[in-house]
Amino acid sequence: MADDDLVFKALADPSRRFLLDLLFARDGRTLTELESELAMTRFGVAKHLKVLEEAGLVVTRRSGREKLHFLNPVPIRQIHDRWIDKYTERHVTALLDLKNALEEEP
Repeated sequence: MADDDLVFKALADPSRRFLLDLLFARDGRTLTELESELAMTRFGVAKHLKVLEEAGLVVTRRSGREKLHFLNPVPIRQIHDRWIDKYTERHVTALLDLKNALEEEP
C-alpha cells in the first residue's frame, strides 16, 4: 500500500483522529494516558496506535519502562501539499484576479 493510502486509511477513523488531536495537544503520552481519554479497551487503543504508527503519523520512544507516543505531522503536511493545496491554489488565484479586476474598473 502506498504511503498516501496508509495516511488516508489512518485518518479515516474518528478514534484515530481523536488520538492525533490528543497528541497534538500534548505529545509524549503513554498508552494508559491515551486509553483514559477513549471509551474503548486498551487493546482497541493499541490497535489504533499501530495503524497510526504504520502510516508514520505516530512515532514511539521508550523512556525507562514506558513507551511514549508522539505526533509526526509530516505525513499530514505532505497530504496537504499533494492533495489539498494544489486544488485550492487555482481558486485563490482566480479570486485574487477577480478582486484586482473589480478594483481597477472606474
